[in-house]
Amino acid sequence: MAKLSTILDQIDAGTMQLPEFQRGYVWNRDQVRGLMKSLYHGYPVGALLVWETEGSTQAVRGGVSSAGQKQMLLDGQQRVTTLYGIIRGKAPAFFEGDPSVFQGLRFNVEDESFQFHAPVKMKDDPLWIDVTAMFEGEEGAAYEQLLDLKWLRPKLPVYLARISQLQAVLQKDFHIEQITGADKTVDVVVDIFNRVNSGGTKLSKGDLALARICSDWTDARPTMRRNLARWRESGFTFTPDWLLRNANAVATGRAPFSALEDVQADQFQVGLTSAVDHVDHLLYLITTRLGLDHDRVLMGRYALPVLARHLHNRGGRFADGAEADRALHWYIHAALRGRFAGSTETFLAKDLETVDKSGIEGVTAALARSRKGVLSIDAQDFEGNGRGSRSYPLLYLLTRVRRSRDLVTGNPLGADAPSLQVHEIFPKSELAKLGRFSRAELNAIANFAFVVPSSAVTLSRRDPAEYLAQIDPAVLASQWIPADPELWRIENYREFLAARRELLGRAADAFSEELLTGSRAWTADQQLAPIVVAPDDDERDARAAQLKALIEDFAEMGFVAPSLDAEISDPDSGRVLAVAEAFWADGLQPGQDKAVILELDPEEADLPRLAELDCLVFTSVDALRGYAQRRNETASGEREDDGAAVSSTGGPAPAEVDIEQLDEPPVETGGEFDQVVLDTIEACKDDLGYNPKQFRVMVNQYGALGAVRRILHAPAVSDGFVTLWEHRRLDLTVEAIATDPRFVHLFTDDELAVARKRLADFADAVPKAG
Repeated sequence: MAKLSTILDQIDAGTMQLPEFQRGYVWNRDQVRGLMKSLYHGYPVGALLVWETEGSTQAVRGGVSSAGQKQMLLDGQQRVTTLYGIIRGKAPAFFEGDPSVFQGLRFNVEDESFQFHAPVKMKDDPLWIDVTAMFEGEEGAAYEQLLDLKWLRPKLPVYLARISQLQAVLQKDFHIEQITGADKTVDVVVDIFNRVNSGGTKLSKGDLALARICSDWTDARPTMRRNLARWRESGFTFTPDWLLRNANAVATGRAPFSALEDVQADQFQVGLTSAVDHVDHLLYLITTRLGLDHDRVLMGRYALPVLARHLHNRGGRFADGAEADRALHWYIHAALRGRFAGSTETFLAKDLETVDKSGIEGVTAALARSRKGVLSIDAQDFEGNGRGSRSYPLLYLLTRVRRSRDLVTGNPLGADAPSLQVHEIFPKSELAKLGRFSRAELNAIANFAFVVPSSAVTLSRRDPAEYLAQIDPAVLASQWIPADPELWRIENYREFLAARRELLGRAADAFSEELLTGSRAWTADQQLAPIVVAPDDDERDARAAQLKALIEDFAEMGFVAPSLDAEISDPDSGRVLAVAEAFWADGLQPGQDKAVILELDPEEADLPRLAELDCLVFTSVDALRGYAQRRNETASGEREDDGAAVSSTGGPAPAEVDIEQLDEPPVETGGEFDQVVLDTIEACKDDLGYNPKQFRVMVNQYGALGAVRRILHAPAVSDGFVTLWEHRRLDLTVEAIATDPRFVHLFTDDELAVARKRLADFADAVPKAG
């Protein structure tokens, strides 16, 4: 057993440290509040697990370990880091994360709650105690703001007792399990860590391999982090495991991380240095030769270890430009065919063996055999939808290498503007009005063209039959837009997609053949400079606005940013299971959750397989938001853990606002308002075939007015609003009901302002009279 105060002193003295193989800090503020609440009330918070070892032989986070016995913290990093940050007022030396998570904690002596500083809510309220200041100050410092206030003297003894109870947290005894003995090698310790760390981040095989190497080369992981950060600044985001794959390929020529068991630290250092150089060269070629110059379009990144190995075998560079182009040809086809989307290690092992024996020609022949002897690109390769599909980087590549021209200026893209933007040739909003096309068709890659941002504004939401007729046919041809005016009519959208895919397929296959045969020139004018693809968030797109608000709220809640429009492949077969609107591969908090998927087109996804893979799949933004809020409420101790789950085909109602917290109390509405709400629900069903089930549940639970007010107090538009926007029927939204002159007296000014703003933001979606 050890008191918390002793543990914190050990961290200050450097006798309790964090091994380098540990991951970073991932808790959010609700988890911090939950821990402090448990400690304050004397609830169990779990034991710690430490590894007693000779400090000078182990790599540690945040510095170099000195000689002597040290305690390496294995299980309990999040708890100990949190308590150190709150009590010491700063992060420990081994900290890696966002220190604001545990800064500004306050304790309310009246209701014994923990909240983070809210200037408006807590202004001039002496009942809120600064927790860190209390621990940092001399004994009694926290009492000063209470002692001179006559009005609270009757309860002063109770408040002072609660402050003393909070201060007593320092005397909390933690049970510490110790791993000792000369036989406890890094391998054994990492295995133990994974077994006991059931609720946290598991260490991968790559982490295990790196942990061994870090014992002899303490700068191994920091070196990797520095290079990952450098690439991130250049627009490419890679994981530590991915970089380790490259280093392993260069150092051993094998795919499994177990191959590093016999690699000495100095050998690994050479391999990592070489791998970084090879990756730099490959990224240069992929950027300047293919135009794939940012993370979104960098497809097939697990093909790079194979190419890095080939460069290692060739002394660091390709024999000539023709060989480099053949390598790029293989890279494109490996990416398009999902070569490494499934069993990455299996196919990587095969290709590493082949490239050692037969070079680029060997891996190209092997890939061709898997494709019945043919490596070609055709119209089917442009059938994807959304930016997460494999078709998107292929379209971007083709646009860059063929110097497509802007649809308004007629100039080559990149010549007179530093950025590009995606333009929908057929406006999605106009297509949706017809009600004939699936969401996949609305998001078809074959409907995308790249233009400069000013041209995107000029062409926004214009009828293609009108504006395409005004464009030079040569410019249209440079963007592979069919020349037949009949295909520009909105009712012929499907035929347009089919014709453009044929044009794109032929153009891409011709470029692929140039790479394979070495017929593409290596002149200075062929080198492509990086260019920015500007965001094209349409503030009038209700679905996009809803998703943007969700991601912003999740950032405030302490969750990581997701991958957007992410292609999710089966880890066994490589088959595409979904192109999700948002994907948290490692959970909302890395290592704390299952993979989380937001898939708003469930009919286009393989939901049973995703569930089989133990992913949390949500088909509703409101359901995901509600899950996240309940999860954080449970972590903070404000909600009992009822184990409520959310299925992939449904979900709970949106997170609610307590009616008692609203500015005005509920009002008796009489029968007219209730009847209008019920009639609106029926109109949704009769006119649109849409049943707003969750809204009905809210009406039954809170009454018609209570349900409407809760929706108006939500942080963003609801799923129901988005559905009605897509049907061009904002007249059926609760926002329209609230702003009806007959009912405005039932709502506060703030509520009416929210309703009017939502309607105004998407006003062009409302059908016009007649």
